[in-house]
Amino acid sequence: MTRVRGWIGALLLALPVVNAKAAISDDEVRIGLITDLSSTYRQVGLGAVIAAEMAIEDFGGKVNGKKIRLHARDHKLDAETGMRHAKDLHENEKVDLFIEMVGTNVALPIQRYARENGILAIHTGSAASLLTGAECSPTSVHWSYDTYALAAGAATAIIEQGGDSWYFIAADYSMGRTLQAEATGIIERRGGKVLGTSLHPLKATDFSRQLAAAARSGAKVIALASVGDDAIRVIRQADEFGIGKNGGRRLAGLLITEATVQDLGQLAAQGLQLTTAFYWNYDEQTRAWSKRFRDRSGSNATMFQASVYSALMHYFKAVEAAGTDHARAVIAKMRALPVNDFFARNGKLREDGRLLMDMYLLEVKRPQDVAALGDYYRLLQVIPGAQAFRPLEEGGCPYLSNKT
Repeated sequence: MTRVRGWIGALLLALPVVNAKAAISDDEVRIGLITDLSSTYRQVGLGAVIAAEMAIEDFGGKVNGKKIRLHARDHKLDAETGMRHAKDLHENEKVDLFIEMVGTNVALPIQRYARENGILAIHTGSAASLLTGAECSPTSVHWSYDTYALAAGAATAIIEQGGDSWYFIAADYSMGRTLQAEATGIIERRGGKVLGTSLHPLKATDFSRQLAAAARSGAKVIALASVGDDAIRVIRQADEFGIGKNGGRRLAGLLITEATVQDLGQLAAQGLQLTTAFYWNYDEQTRAWSKRFRDRSGSNATMFQASVYSALMHYFKAVEAAGTDHARAVIAKMRALPVNDFFARNGKLREDGRLLMDMYLLEVKRPQDVAALGDYYRLLQVIPGAQAFRPLEEGGCPYLSNKT
């Protein structure tokens, strides 16, 4: 009898572990990485796939004994294509997580779909802060930068340096308009003035009209709310016109990446100021991970790739701790677990889905100051997450009041 009781006791102790493993749906943890692999943000997407593969390998390829499977899809920066992928990944591949989703026009409908279907969505490439504001969801996370943090970092520092009058050249879609609107609010609250805005379509090739209007405005700062290939072209043309290198004007990039600087070259990009969530050459931790990424990809990591790795590693830990891949259980664990890795310093996942972490204000070095390949930036300031990101009470997240 004693032996039987001992056997039953041992069985009962083992049950929670068995149940936890059984709670992994379909016996696999399935990741749907929906990104741009062939359009304006292709550098973001191609690197994101490599970073995701690295995270899966580093976690051992399994969570609680269940295989991790990655499905990568190219949305081509088209919302309809992105939604087709999301539905297919949900209905046919039974994914537990959507991640990356660069391009707010793609990210927003996927976030809505994820909420309706109980799927966790982690944004690493998308910029719009409304993902944790008016469009917030109890099953979504914004793990990297957002438009508010980029605008707050650049605008605050430049105004403190005397740049109190601004003109915007902005992409004429949700990301560009949001970036400009948030920067405008911060500029005006800090006593600066916005003298005008010129919009441009996605994939524009000629920015002469916009640059001429910016020059005529007399603004001390010409702010670029454009990204990817658009940002490269407008900065290159500004350099050709001598804008930003004379007359006391400066260029401020509100969403500039290392890949942008690399494509432009130091000569055209020198003096450009920007805010970012990650710089590969910041310290030993960032250099060690970035070397591994560079060995696989042939290029330096940016915040887009580093954030995918960081977010997935935290997600895997949360699934492991929760014993399930159910979205709401996992996101609760993601909030409870500490966040402090090579990418996200002093991190805290807030209730609205916003990850608070340090941000960095950088300036592109002059060519003669570059010490090594990829040594593009001079660190101007570390911005604590509590200062960099929009206060919770200002976001207008309906989930926090409705709790649905």
